[in-house]
Amino acid sequence: MIIDKKNILKSFNQSKKLNIELGCGPNKKNKNSIGIDILDYESVDIVGDIFEVLKKIPNNSVKTIFTSHFLEHISDIDNLIKEMHRVLSYDGVIHIVVPHFSNPFYYSDLTHKVFFGLYSFAYYSEHNFKRTVPNYQNLKLFKQESTRLIFKSYPPRYIRHSFKKILELIFNSCLYMKEFYEENLTFIFPCYEISFTLKKNFNDDL
Repeated sequence: MIIDKKNILKSFNQSKKLNIELGCGPNKKNKNSIGIDILDYESVDIVGDIFEVLKKIPNNSVKTIFTSHFLEHISDIDNLIKEMHRVLSYDGVIHIVVPHFSNPFYYSDLTHKVFFGLYSFAYYSEHNFKRTVPNYQNLKLFKQESTRLIFKSYPPRYIRHSFKKILELIFNSCLYMKEFYEENLTFIFPCYEISFTLKKNFNDDL
């Protein structure tokens, strides 16, 4: 069942592009986005299963998709990526934040289904990485605009947090350092999360 609190689904069309946030939880990361979640928090505008809600959204009608610490909970990630691509406009962008696979807290959450690393979206995107990945479906749905490793600790661990922020600067300094880190140093210096910015490829549509 879908609960569309403000009848927003009727607003989606190809002439007026909207912003959505998938799995927004109790606090949206982007206040101007339409919050979608299976749980009915105050900040959620459309309550329902993500796949059922996306089915109601027309092709090419979304300008920007935001999602933070949500994709790791989805079993059918391949289908979700293709659905995000379908609803995204031709100049649309997806901003993604997910736990890095080396995050030691990842394994404590029994609802986590999928691991993510530097190359996860290279299977669906044009990218600049030196390492190539198999392209089983021959899909280049997006252009990978940016990928950033994020290191952090929480208060009161200020010294540890500062040290990790220095690591973040070093490992994000260039593409080589990102790839060197993930190949050789992930379990010496665990990474907390990773962010991706994907832009829809103009000539690709499912």
